[in-house]
Amino acid sequence: MPPDRAHNIPSFPMKKSIPITFQGIELTIREAGIADLDVVLHHRRRMFADMGYGDEVILDETMSTSRPFFEERLADGRYRGWLVEDSHHRVVAGGGIVIFDHHSSPRDPFPKRAIIVNMYTEPAYRRKGVARALMEIMIDWCRGQGFGSVLLHASDEGRPLYEQLGFTPTNEMRLMLR
Repeated sequence: MPPDRAHNIPSFPMKKSIPITFQGIELTIREAGIADLDVVLHHRRRMFADMGYGDEVILDETMSTSRPFFEERLADGRYRGWLVEDSHHRVVAGGGIVIFDHHSSPRDPFPKRAIIVNMYTEPAYRRKGVARALMEIMIDWCRGQGFGSVLLHASDEGRPLYEQLGFTPTNEMRLMLR
């Protein structure tokens, strides 16, 4: 059984890779696979570091617990990632979607939720439309899956892009217990 079917996530085919040009730079967007786990974790770590989390011990612990989480979900389809490569096949950006079971509600009867995570673009490729292209692919993918909404936690740097794409604050509240 294909991984998507195991979790009742309909398949939404994408070309193996999509060639794109940004400001004269030839890039390719492709789906991430299990072989890309280290890249996904590298982006996750760099994302947190760029957001001001500089404690290396805490980042190491975060990566240690993130590795099995993303490895399992890359393998079974509950994490869908996309990577942007330059003409030398170096990954310069990426992002992904975690799919999780969730109770339905009158606003969204679909019993699953999607959250965009691990959005990261290497500094030399920022402000060139790369993150926007990734976000548009992920939003389209979520629409194609039948999700009623998609969530994300915005960094200060990413917030303007997400707002331009139509993301809005919600009524979610949080109590920090530690």
